[in-house]
Amino acid sequence: MIRPAIGVLVSGRGSNLQALFDAIESGVLDARIAVVVSDQPSAPALARATAAGVATAVVERRAFASRDAFDRAIAGILRQHEVVLVCLAGFMRLLGAGFVAEFPNAILNIHPSLLPSFPGLDAQRQALEHGVRVSGATVHIVTAELDAGPIVAQAAVPVLDEDTVETLAARILVEEHRIYPAAVRAWLAGGWRIEGRRFVHATTADEMASSRS
Repeated sequence: MIRPAIGVLVSGRGSNLQALFDAIESGVLDARIAVVVSDQPSAPALARATAAGVATAVVERRAFASRDAFDRAIAGILRQHEVVLVCLAGFMRLLGAGFVAEFPNAILNIHPSLLPSFPGLDAQRQALEHGVRVSGATVHIVTAELDAGPIVAQAAVPVLDEDTVETLAARILVEEHRIYPAAVRAWLAGGWRIEGRRFVHATTADEMASSRS
């Protein structure tokens, strides 16, 4: 049986990409990464993909007259590789509504906060400056609205008095690496549904049905 194909979009070091590679290699995730696309030609994540024998592509924003054209170029590459799920792993570009429509409910993103708190850039700094006692990581389905799609998975991380942006980010990253493969696995397992802004897992639905019978 051919394993489902994932396309991963990256801009930087690719530690969450590596977490997906590790989950696949260990058998935790029954899938394959078909292509890794970056908007940055020097992104270390590309070297990780090459080392894993995965196809790569670089699509630089400056090469296109509009964001729509940029988005279409990336979508075309993903379609060529027949991906069923797109995973953003530190991809630092906003995707337009047209791109999101190409892959409805089939784009996942990992964000370093407990959304809906602290969307956008510098989430860890936002958490520290706001004085929250708990932050964390969120995997959500990407919609046209920034960091606002249905939440697939979350993990809480305490914010310590002595934390800096760097120390908090490092502890959150540990949880990112844990929950991202789990969220991808849940998405690929199917049986889930979207209710309003909620992602309802198949197991949750099955348990509810069993409790009523």
